[in-house]
Amino acid sequence: MKTRIVLLAINSKYIHSSLAVWLIAAGIEKHARIPYEVSILEATIHQTCNVIADNVSAFKPDIIGVSAYIWNARILPGLLAGLRGRLPEARIVLGGPEAEHNIGYWIEQGADCVLPGEGELTFPAYLNSLSCAGGPGNLSSSLYAPPEQSPQPGHTPQKPSPQPEHTQPELSPQPEYTQPELSPQPERSPPESALQTAYLASLKGRIAYLETSRGCPFACAYCLSAGTGVRYFPMESVKPQILRLSRSEAKTVKLTDRTFNSDAVRAKEIFEYVISLSTSACFHFEVAADLFDEQALSLLGTAPPGRIQLEAGLQSFCEPALNAVSRKTNLKKAERKIKALLRNGNIHVHIDLIAGLPYETLEYFKLGFDRAYALKAHTLQLGFLKLLHGSVLRADAGNLGLQYDLEAPYEIQSTPWLTVQDIQTLKHTENALQNTRNKSRFLQTLDYTISASGMSPFSFFRALGEAAPHSGASLTDYAVRIFGFCAALPGICKNELKDKIACDWLAMVKGKNKPPFLKTPDGRHKQIMKLAEQRLGHEVRREEVSILSTGAAVYADSQTRNPVTGLYKTHMLFPPPP
Repeated sequence: MKTRIVLLAINSKYIHSSLAVWLIAAGIEKHARIPYEVSILEATIHQTCNVIADNVSAFKPDIIGVSAYIWNARILPGLLAGLRGRLPEARIVLGGPEAEHNIGYWIEQGADCVLPGEGELTFPAYLNSLSCAGGPGNLSSSLYAPPEQSPQPGHTPQKPSPQPEHTQPELSPQPEYTQPELSPQPERSPPESALQTAYLASLKGRIAYLETSRGCPFACAYCLSAGTGVRYFPMESVKPQILRLSRSEAKTVKLTDRTFNSDAVRAKEIFEYVISLSTSACFHFEVAADLFDEQALSLLGTAPPGRIQLEAGLQSFCEPALNAVSRKTNLKKAERKIKALLRNGNIHVHIDLIAGLPYETLEYFKLGFDRAYALKAHTLQLGFLKLLHGSVLRADAGNLGLQYDLEAPYEIQSTPWLTVQDIQTLKHTENALQNTRNKSRFLQTLDYTISASGMSPFSFFRALGEAAPHSGASLTDYAVRIFGFCAALPGICKNELKDKIACDWLAMVKGKNKPPFLKTPDGRHKQIMKLAEQRLGHEVRREEVSILSTGAAVYADSQTRNPVTGLYKTHMLFPPPP
């Protein structure tokens, strides 16, 4: 009878999928000396430990492998206890960055073993050792590292030398790293294995993840990939993976490469391939904007709208903070490149800032926020520094006076430059930003209000977050709060504000009842609906029409959505002159 293994992934949301467990399963299939019965189970942090443990128990596993990350670390102790109670004879094996850098803690919590490094290699090697030892009960080590396992071929750990600005990293030629054969093959190749078929079928509209390289050439002190060097997967396996995922049910494919465009030539080849595909899938890349050259920008300008998303990390505009964490970015160049990427309107651009970096005060952060907001990216994420186990910054936190939560995700609480109250102020700001602009909500309203009131973007979002926080309210109720807050600001015309919200509402939602303050007794709705239907060629509901204070009407085309912003197209009908 085969030994039964359950590989368990606990994702932060249902829409997310796990690549790690499938690669480990492929590694077992390829490298284990004897066959195993491997089952893959994906859960979410929103399920209870009892439910997850019951689902695992149903497989009656002999060995349970769990991937540990900061997003699921809080529930793992309870889950491990539940698994131990239900399956006392099973061996529980943890891997992943959260486990590998905090081994003692997880052994205390009930794990039998923690596997460091890349699971598709270490897990089958561990199984081979178990089989040699006569079974799970005969191997007692809590940390297993197969001999000669690290570094891997092509892995050259090194810190990049200090650079005056963010330039193309000098990458020495390295052997390419070959993944286990989970990679979908070109159509001319033999049919994929049962494991490959099962992986693609598991996506079902969720976000798929794909890596074309591992490691990072840079050395940011808060990142676990700092100074690891880069290994690239062979292009002859990367392109077939992209092709098959583009034909799967995944709506978004996120590439996990830490700095996708660190090799400019390779990045352009993959961009060109993605652009050439016939697919409705969107591909998401993490990039350093300042590394783009004019050829790359020109190429990206040819992408079909919505085909590509770019996440361009800025982190901070405070040079002392960037220097303190060894973050190398040419900020002026990055700003120019981000503006160029946005110019064609075909690519969704996501930029981010990290609050809590050493030497950055609230005033510094405010200036950086306004500078970032002025770029008009589709998403401006305001994140908070996390002191990860194994990071350089966590090791130096005491010397720097950084106070952080001792439980995952280890978020910053205060620094010598940011008080607890400052952090709370930034939390309010983030709340307002995340529930408006970052969700493509109330965009015209934001532009009008910030301009007419004379407030800086940071001051506006801070005040909105403090006065009208989004705390689980419905979108209708939140719109009422936004209207009440904005209407009370100096320089705001209530009728014009109401018109902006009316236009935003039709673009944001599909046939949803309007907030009470937008409902008008104007009798022209039927006439407007009839004209709109004649122009659009399909039915228009009353909820998709608004009469503005100027007498003009606006209606939404609920069948035409911008693939970059996600907003419905709206049209204006102006009243005839008297």
